Amino acid sequence: MLFRIELGSLLMFARCPMPAVQAIHAPADPRTHTQSPIVTGTSVLGMKYDGGVIMVADMLGSYGSMARFKNVERLKQFGDFTVVGAGGDLSDFQYLEELLNELMQEDAVHDDGVALSPANIHGYLSRVMYNRRSKMNPLWNSLVVGGFRGGKSFLATCDLMGTQFQDDIIATGYGGHLALPLMREAHLQYGTTITYDQARQCLEQCMRVLWYRDCRALNKMQFAVINADGINITPADSAVVLSTEWQQKKMVHPGGHD
Repeated sequence: MLFRIELGSLLMFARCPMPAVQAIHAPADPRTHTQSPIVTGTSVLGMKYDGGVIMVADMLGSYGSMARFKNVERLKQFGDFTVVGAGGDLSDFQYLEELLNELMQEDAVHDDGVALSPANIHGYLSRVMYNRRSKMNPLWNSLVVGGFRGGKSFLATCDLMGTQFQDDIIATGYGGHLALPLMREAHLQYGTTITYDQARQCLEQCMRVLWYRDCRALNKMQFAVINADGINITPADSAVVLSTEWQQKKMVHPGGHD
């Protein structure tokens, strides 16, 4: 650093050493794990019917674009009234599963005769998802919460942004584009009087369309039925395998004419 010094008629410059500057390091970046999910699941569908709620999800865990794991259970029961289904990063869903199991254990330890309702579990998940989103380290999942308690059906969703709502029909992932219109059509046709068989048929047709069109889908799936009799989830070793037909003219000759 140069300093100007005037002595009478003389003009002189003196060089002084620069003061030492300590290096300032920025604080460490927050830890993030699933900004680029690796093993993922696709759509989860849910629909209310006249006696409860029915949900479905396929059993594929995609490793990037490879159909790697074909026996993944994405519908889990929590307590006596609630089923949670998840799409997106499967490791994040395992983390959420641990949180919910701890929550259920804490609720059981209180032993106060009060059990968490499906709405309670959905509210808890919504807050967890929004909290992680606010920390810029979201849990990369789209969740569907279905339940039946006190004679009332419950169906709701929340996603990695913390967005949450309740509805009579819900579809996540690619199902929000291809399956939801079919579910809306069935719901408009039958309304709240839709039976279990009609709802099951609708969801099977939706999953068949997704198997044809979603490259991350599989025709092997689990159904969860929640009603006054309790919760029934299809066992993994008895998973439903949908029949498919690939000999349609447009599939055999995509560029051909009718």
